[in-house]
Amino acid sequence: MSDLPLAIGIDFGGTSVKTGVLYRGNIIDEAERINTQIYEEAPPLIHRIHEVIGELRKKHPGIEAVGVGMPGFVDFPTGMVHQLTNVKGWKKIYLKRELHKLTNLPVTVENDANCMAYAEWKRGAGRGLKHLVAITLGTGVGGGIVIDGRMVRGANYAAGEVGQTSIDYTGPMGAYGNRGSLEDYIGNQQITDMAFKAYAAAGIDRLAGECSPLKLTMAALKGDEIAIRIWERVAEKLATALMNCCWLLNPEALIIGGGVAKAGDLLFGPLTKSLHSQLSDAFKDNLKILPARFGNEAGIVGAGTLALEQAGFDVDDH
Repeated sequence: MSDLPLAIGIDFGGTSVKTGVLYRGNIIDEAERINTQIYEEAPPLIHRIHEVIGELRKKHPGIEAVGVGMPGFVDFPTGMVHQLTNVKGWKKIYLKRELHKLTNLPVTVENDANCMAYAEWKRGAGRGLKHLVAITLGTGVGGGIVIDGRMVRGANYAAGEVGQTSIDYTGPMGAYGNRGSLEDYIGNQQITDMAFKAYAAAGIDRLAGECSPLKLTMAALKGDEIAIRIWERVAEKLATALMNCCWLLNPEALIIGGGVAKAGDLLFGPLTKSLHSQLSDAFKDNLKILPARFGNEAGIVGAGTLALEQAGFDVDDH
């Protein structure tokens, strides 16, 4: 093994696959993105990922492991991807086995939200902590949990889905038969819809594109009262789910990332206030509510770092 191990981290998204080379927690090279939507089946897409890995290995001979973050349920030990909803042909695909056969490198396959949580735990805002909950807010709401210095994966390796926990048992029916899930209230589209209705109720015409989380942040920073109230409502809903996480898990930190978290103090201010009002001192004393360090690169960093650890390297030193 190299004294200075490198890893390849792969962030497999619904529309594209991002691949990068990781060194000591930093992405030192990235390949051209792969468009997932031009592939009808998994094997040719896996072959293309292998080609990209090969191109990077030619440039960086110290690569020791490959990690992949997938947007779906993954059987962690076998690296089997149960199913992808936005990419054709992916059902019960043993990605770990196939990539290992093609590359002859150790391969780790993990859920993408767990990769984000792992990146923040080992390299980011949660470095040095033993108990944390990390969530990513975007099109959906993903999560990952670390307790006693270990990732919590659960009996079927599906733990950490904070976005599917309920904040209203009488709420709308979710994709899995669960009512009132957090994701169905504060996903990107749900926030946009909330804002669109709020402006309409106030007699203000807004196009849907003017109600996106980014546009709401810009409007709120300019003093738009409706936009400010929308972020307060988002914070209140998020606080309800995180309050349950605190009572159940007693974490040291809550780490919040993803595009929605870019609202900054507009979200974190009311979130902290609402959360503290629902916790006893034993749970809120010393509780950290932190923005994630990593943005769009979290998947690559987490997948690559996890792959090195699974290959036997001490990632705290590399």
